[in-house]
Amino acid sequence: MPFYHQYGSKSLKAVEHLVLFIIAIATIVAIGQEIVHIVSVRMVALADLLLLFIFLEVLAMVANYYESGKLPVRMPLYIAIVALARYLILDMKSMEDWRIAAISLSTLILAATVIVIRWGQLKMPYPKNQEYDN
Repeated sequence: MPFYHQYGSKSLKAVEHLVLFIIAIATIVAIGQEIVHIVSVRMVALADLLLLFIFLEVLAMVANYYESGKLPVRMPLYIAIVALARYLILDMKSMEDWRIAAISLSTLILAATVIVIRWGQLKMPYPKNQEYDN
């Protein structure tokens, strides 16, 4: 067991940091590609802005995870809400009514989930002196 604690844990942390770095670089490249696309078509659409916002949220999530070692559950939920909104905006004209209703309902469920999680964090916070991540 000491071998794992000495080398295994450090190796896993190194891999974790490498993957976080790869995700950050890939996101920055995707932002650059989207900006090049916007400049080349000389027009900014709402879908482009929402995509850039998704990329920004991914970068913020990576930075938060890198700094604290913890991933707030709300951040991927925010990304999912924006992704669903972008999907709805892009394809609404070709969607059937039931699909629009399902995506809207899914967005509302995700938003309600964020509210419940936030309420839980405010009303029932973890005690400061206990570690729940072990």
